[in-house]
Amino acid sequence: MSYDLDTIEEIENVFIPMRDGVKLAARIFLPRTARKEPAPCILEYIPYRKRDLMRFRDEPIHRYFALNGYGSVRVDVRGSGDSGGILRDEYSQAELDDGVEVIHWIAKQPWCDGNVGMMGISWGGFNSLQVAALDPEPLKAIITLCSTDDRYADDAHYMGGCLLNENMQWGSILTMYGAYPPDPEIVGEDQWRAMWHERLEHLEFFAARWMRHPLRDEFWRHGSVCEVFDAIRVPVYAVGGWADGYSNAIPRLLEGLKVPRKGLIGPWAHAFPHDGVPGPAIGFLQEALRWWDRWLRGVSNGIMDEPMFRVWMQESVVPMPQYAIWPGRWVAEKEWPSPRIEPLVYHLGVGFLDREEQQSCELSFSSPATTGLRSGEWCAFGADGEMARDQRPDDGGSLLFDSDVLENEIEILGAPEVVLEVSVDQPVAFLVARLCDVAPDGSSLRVSYGILNLTHREGHDQPELLEPGKWERVRLKLNDTAHSFPEGHRIRLALSTSYWPIIWPPPSPVILTVRTAGSSLSLPSRPPDPDDEKLPHFEPPASAPGNAARKLVHLPMRRTIEVDLSTNEVIYTLKSDGGELDGAALARIDDIDMTVGHQMMKRYRIIENDPLSAQTEIFQRTQFERDGWKIRIVSRSRLSVTAENFQFSCDLEAFENDMLVKERSHVVAIPRHFL
Repeated sequence: MSYDLDTIEEIENVFIPMRDGVKLAARIFLPRTARKEPAPCILEYIPYRKRDLMRFRDEPIHRYFALNGYGSVRVDVRGSGDSGGILRDEYSQAELDDGVEVIHWIAKQPWCDGNVGMMGISWGGFNSLQVAALDPEPLKAIITLCSTDDRYADDAHYMGGCLLNENMQWGSILTMYGAYPPDPEIVGEDQWRAMWHERLEHLEFFAARWMRHPLRDEFWRHGSVCEVFDAIRVPVYAVGGWADGYSNAIPRLLEGLKVPRKGLIGPWAHAFPHDGVPGPAIGFLQEALRWWDRWLRGVSNGIMDEPMFRVWMQESVVPMPQYAIWPGRWVAEKEWPSPRIEPLVYHLGVGFLDREEQQSCELSFSSPATTGLRSGEWCAFGADGEMARDQRPDDGGSLLFDSDVLENEIEILGAPEVVLEVSVDQPVAFLVARLCDVAPDGSSLRVSYGILNLTHREGHDQPELLEPGKWERVRLKLNDTAHSFPEGHRIRLALSTSYWPIIWPPPSPVILTVRTAGSSLSLPSRPPDPDDEKLPHFEPPASAPGNAARKLVHLPMRRTIEVDLSTNEVIYTLKSDGGELDGAALARIDDIDMTVGHQMMKRYRIIENDPLSAQTEIFQRTQFERDGWKIRIVSRSRLSVTAENFQFSCDLEAFENDMLVKERSHVVAIPRHFL
């Protein structure tokens, strides 16, 4: 499809004044007709540098909306990119209040007709929900992608009350973003250095900040819209992917919100669905236009006559590190929760699952600290090697329960759940449950998993140490999924006490005992629906033309696992590409006469029988350069443990023209507090 970019106007930078004097930087895309015939407008509001690092992701999306008659406004959050102020944290109240002011500012511009939509993926999906809960009058609808309504339950910090290693990675990345300078060409030669030094002086070491809140306290309730569902009064379209880390939020949003709403989950990782991997990708921007046409223009286009919840029913596949396409089909439910879905209950026996309750027995096990090396990434982004591999090595460190060979296909949609009678020999213990699809050749495909810190068995805000030997009845909900178990396969439940490197292990090796009587696995069984064949087809992916950076240095992604056979230490290393720079360690952005580069290495270390040996190390290097101006930021973050504390450290160095101008170091011991 051809597009005439001469029909749109692009404004490289506009400063939007906030009430406290801070100015936020915006890049604006307008249909040229909007100067005479004001148009509805769409806001995306994130901290990821509109000017350079995200330029090539932004242009195809925002130009597309402008080419189709919408103003599109891309704003850097305060303290990021070319915006003033300091980046204090994710979703600070100042950020959300700024978002309300930005929406009112857009609505008052002569090229806007007063109707504003808000959309975004990840951070932008979070704050779309959060700003909607503040109910700014010009905001008429939102699209939230790969986000969550519950910042404690489903974000990059904790899972089931256990500390995710993702917290360390994401915290290190965000600290780097907080250290990046504004562009002198935008903020001025006389201001950029002062702004940059202010950012460096007030830099937050986010991973440590978040680790100081291991419970679901007020810190995490802030920004969790599940606390205030009724405050959202505009229509919501929630979108995600099964390979993403945030898909659980979509069924909860559909259930909890009372406004017009839709949910869509494809096979994708953490990406827009028109770029979705694993495929099939879809024409998401066309689908977004239908949404905006309905709620910003009042067009009766039938989008709300379609089923509320549409998902990709995944077929069984051979476990692989990545997939170009995940086979399956689109299915839908008219409402959610769906009355069509019924629990299919399996009871636990000695190594098997059965539809009939079994005679009681007690089964004890203790997982090696290395159990979980086949888990893949907590949240996939579409890069090589991210997906969970064949689970047989992890199954070997787990307590297994297999069904008989299936005589008929079984399809599930929703959250599997296990109920277990357990006892442990330590006061702090974790439980990991994996649901697997076992093929006739024995290969084990992970379908879903769940994690529970057993000290949180009564709730994530009221932990209680376990009494060794005491029996506890626990309920663990696994991640939502849609999967078809074929005839001839087996269903497997795998239980473990470790899941490294997804979560940090407990202080001591744990022996966990399961009593089969009263223990069960419940699957959300979905019967066939002939209406699935009548669903309208998504259009093929489309977007507007965008420029691309010129790769100067290519950095292939590498993932390796080393085993020291003399010490039993396992070392998992990832050397990463250039993020949004499409695999470039160094790239040239001709549009703005800038060279940019990014490199990252993360390394996880652990000894098989020693959870206190766990270590994480993350190295990053970013540079920005044009004639006469060269900035380089280098950081090294480390996390290790004792029985009582996490030991966190981060060193960050900032260079201007190869001279060190600022060095920040943060070393702190953080109590484990039931971790």
